[in-house]
Amino acid sequence: MKAKMINGKIVADEIRTTLAEKINEIKGRGVEPCLATVLVGNNDSSITYVNSKQKAAADLGINTKDFRLDSKISQEKLIDLVSLLSNDQNVHGILVQMPLPRHIYEFSILKHINPAKDVDGLTPLNAGLLLHGRDCLVPCTPFGIIRLLDYYGISVSAMNAVIVNRSNLVGKPLSILLLQRDATVTICHSRTKNLERILLEAELVITAVGNSSKFLLTDSMIKEGAIVIDVGNNRRDNKVTGDVDFVSVSEKASWITPVPGGVGPMTITMLLYNTVKAAASINFITN
Repeated sequence: MKAKMINGKIVADEIRTTLAEKINEIKGRGVEPCLATVLVGNNDSSITYVNSKQKAAADLGINTKDFRLDSKISQEKLIDLVSLLSNDQNVHGILVQMPLPRHIYEFSILKHINPAKDVDGLTPLNAGLLLHGRDCLVPCTPFGIIRLLDYYGISVSAMNAVIVNRSNLVGKPLSILLLQRDATVTICHSRTKNLERILLEAELVITAVGNSSKFLLTDSMIKEGAIVIDVGNNRRDNKVTGDVDFVSVSEKASWITPVPGGVGPMTITMLLYNTVKAAASINFITN
C-alpha cells in the first residue's frame, strides 16, 4: 500500500484525553456537563448512532439524558421538548438525531434549539457564524476532518479540493472550513456532470455519499498522490464500508482514511468536544 493511513482513532483518543481533563476542571467549578439526545422513530442506523453517542459521553464523564419518541409525534410536541431542553440550565448540549420523519419540518426544530447548546452546529445562527468565520459550534464531521488534517500536518492551502456531498451536515460546512484555509473547493452531487473528470483534477477528495451501490470511488477516478477522505457509511453483510475502493485507491493516493476507524471516531469526539465547550462557556456566542 502506497498511501499513508490517517488514523482517526488515534487522534480521537488524544482529544478525548484532553477533554477528560477539561471536564474535571469544569466539574471543579460546580458544573456537570450534560448532553441530551432526542431520537424520533425506530430507524436502525439512528438508534446505533444515538447509542454510541450516549455511551461515548457517559464514558467521558458527561451526564446524559436520552429521549426516545414515537415516530408519529407531532411537530408541535417535538418543538415543546426541544424548547424545554433549551431552557434547562442543567442541559448544555442538545442533539436531535436526523433524519426526522417526513411530517416534521427539520428547520422548524432547529430554530428552537438554543444555539449555545447546538452541539451538531446546525442552527441558523451557528451556520451563519461559521459562514462569517466567527466562533461557533461547528458541525461534527467537518470539524473532525479538519482536526485530522491538522494532526497529520496536511495543509490544504492552494489545494484543489472536491467534496462529493452537498448536505448541511457535511458538504456545505466543510466547504466553508476548507475555504477559510485557502483551498479551492468544488462541491459535487447527484446532478453533477462529468464527475470523474472533476475528481481527476482534485488534490483532496472528500466523499460522503453513503451508498456504495450508486457511487464507489476507484483508483481510476483520482490523480496520483491525491488525499482521500472517506466519510461514507455502508452496512452490508454485517460489515461497515465506505465510499472508497480502499485496496485500489490506497495504491494511488498519498493519504487515505479507512472505514471504519477514520472519520467516524472523530465525528463522535467532536460532538463531545462541542458539549464540553458549551458547558464551559454557555454564553460564548455573544462574547
